[in-house]
Amino acid sequence: MKMLIRFYNDVRKYWSYAMYAAKSELKGEIANSHLGWLWWFLDPLLFMMVYTFIAVIIFRKGEPYFPIYVFIGLQSWNFFSKTVRGSVKIVRYNKGIISKVYLPKVILVLIRILVNGFKMCVSFSIVVIMMVIYQVPVDWHLLFLIPLFFALLLLTFGVSTVLMHFGVYVEDLANVVAVLLQLCFYMTGIFYSIETRVPVPYNRILLRGNPVAYLVYEIRNSMLYEVTPNMIIYVIWLVVSVLLCIYGINLVYKSENNYVKAI
Repeated sequence: MKMLIRFYNDVRKYWSYAMYAAKSELKGEIANSHLGWLWWFLDPLLFMMVYTFIAVIIFRKGEPYFPIYVFIGLQSWNFFSKTVRGSVKIVRYNKGIISKVYLPKVILVLIRILVNGFKMCVSFSIVVIMMVIYQVPVDWHLLFLIPLFFALLLLTFGVSTVLMHFGVYVEDLANVVAVLLQLCFYMTGIFYSIETRVPVPYNRILLRGNPVAYLVYEIRNSMLYEVTPNMIIYVIWLVVSVLLCIYGINLVYKSENNYVKAI
């Protein structure tokens, strides 16, 4: 409980810094690119076109509103994977700062979430446009996006804090995480439907045992197909995500004073 109170106080105290650091990183990305912020739209659009071409043209398989289906999956996945991957070596990358002044290391993860979360929100504006073009019916099921994205946020923060801690001590962890994320990408059903394309009972195992796959699946259902999420599975993964966050926060606070020595 003390660690959680400390975390809450640190977030309040360093929130302005986290926002400033996130804005600076976003501005830096724009400054180093000729197309600037347009890449936040073009990157997912190009991948969506590639996966749509492979699924629809080559394999002649696809889901209703398939381009939007892929786009939603890509953006949700990118938020999770880029934050997690970037957190593994984030302490080493910020060695110059943390070796001179005290900065709660959990704030470093918060900055990654702010950066990738902003990009996801910007990209999701395209989803709204595409839903209008494809005349996707919209109803009250969109309200489920709030708890679903909240669970994705908690899951991402929890996994990132744990991996940030172990990334300080295990030099090759980044390579292992990259491989595991690539495997998880194909097990999440970004460009195919796990429910219809994977045989029973393996589809149920993937949807219930892979939290990212479950959340992506339910986000699509809420936005495109007017389907209510499986709340039992949701509550289970929400509790797991909360416990993972608590574990990660405690782990980091207990060890962060030794990080500078380790790197």
